[in-house]
Amino acid sequence: MAHPKSVTCFTTRKDFDRSHDGNPLPVHVCRPDGWDAVRASLSATQQAFADARGFRGDTGQRIRLPGNDGHFTAVLFGAGPVDGDVLGPIRLGQLATFLSGGGVYELITMPDDWTSAQAAVGWGLGAYKFDRYLPEKYTPAILVLDAAHRPDETIALVSAVHFGRDLVNTPAADMGPVALHDAAIAVAEKHGAEISAIIGDDLLDQNYPMIHAVGRAAHEAPRLVEFQWGDPTHPTLAIIGKGITFDTGGLNIKGASGARIMKKDMGGAAHALALADMIMGCGLPVRLHVLVSIAENAISANAYRPGDILTSRTGLTVEIDNTDAEGRLVLGDALCKAAEAEPDLMIDFATLTGAARVALGPTLPPFFSNRKAPVAAILEKADSQHDPLWHMPLWQPYNSLLSSPIADMKNAGGSFAGSVTAALFLERFVKGRPWMHLDVYAWNPTSQPAHPAGGDMFALRAIFHWLKAGGLNGDFSQ
Repeated sequence: MAHPKSVTCFTTRKDFDRSHDGNPLPVHVCRPDGWDAVRASLSATQQAFADARGFRGDTGQRIRLPGNDGHFTAVLFGAGPVDGDVLGPIRLGQLATFLSGGGVYELITMPDDWTSAQAAVGWGLGAYKFDRYLPEKYTPAILVLDAAHRPDETIALVSAVHFGRDLVNTPAADMGPVALHDAAIAVAEKHGAEISAIIGDDLLDQNYPMIHAVGRAAHEAPRLVEFQWGDPTHPTLAIIGKGITFDTGGLNIKGASGARIMKKDMGGAAHALALADMIMGCGLPVRLHVLVSIAENAISANAYRPGDILTSRTGLTVEIDNTDAEGRLVLGDALCKAAEAEPDLMIDFATLTGAARVALGPTLPPFFSNRKAPVAAILEKADSQHDPLWHMPLWQPYNSLLSSPIADMKNAGGSFAGSVTAALFLERFVKGRPWMHLDVYAWNPTSQPAHPAGGDMFALRAIFHWLKAGGLNGDFSQ
């Protein structure tokens, strides 16, 4: 899959003026307490039409306003009351979805608590549809970006999210290990990063036995793909992604409902590639090391089995309690590899546990950190960017749930605290380096403003803005 050069839901003011006659349609966004001021700026015809439609600035209200000639002349959108509004300017994506089908718009009025850049990002997040297999291709509404919208950054962030969504939405028949590898190559080559891969039995020769074990039964070989980018003198960040392109559950096979959307089990890899794309696209002062563990957890005569003992890259032995707990295995070897370079910080993304969904639902990802110092700053960015996260504990007493009588540990901890025990399993492989783990779902069961149903990226904007604000320069000693 080639990386898209750019999203098509934006144009810059300069490009619009060069290629269009006339003006874009104005968009007025207001809360109920700001409706009177917006209404006063409209013509008598527009006021009468808005009044007749009952527009008051309530949450999600949207109206195209006609002029005297019957053509649309403006758009109204309701942001709703500020109290309890967790989406803020990201809600503008709801309007972009409503206006799909073309047209060029400019944001004239918005609530005082909104920022232009976040509103533009919200627009871009909503202006998305996965149309690869549809005969009629999607045409987004286009927003004109001025300097206040930070066009370069906005386009880079939205493009990365769209790319990640496309990866997750693509069926496993077209997004197997080779195709996901190709996607990583596309991202790396776009930014001039150095990329390499270890494939198939070479994983055994170079000591990545758990990645090999998980993927050896599939018709496409497992692999570890990695690339590096940036000035070596900058703070170092390793991003690690789980890339299980389809998860049957292995010999502990999933039921029909559990397997239905397992094309998304490479969502951690999609998150890792999308965040790397954001960082490189915006030129953040980071020395980046990206590692994506790619495999299909298939069933065949040589599939790994419950009760098997695997020796990991660290030398720790792992008893296989459940072959459906495979993501932590492929991550373990990759985390060990990343830690060997002693980065300032490691962040992994994985569609790891159903327990995280039971605890927090599909759109609020838990994150774990073995350092306390950066947690508050990351949560602040999650709040200010309207890109939520929830901090969860690495509760050390639960390590006992991973105990095995015949190996250093099991790969599953039973029915209690599943997301915590999965994180504790991963912590065994980071060699004490500063590390964060995000257990993402990578999927919206239903459409929400700026977040269409299907594959999605969570927490990336929060992490990006934390990095942009100098997060890697913080204190990781505690």
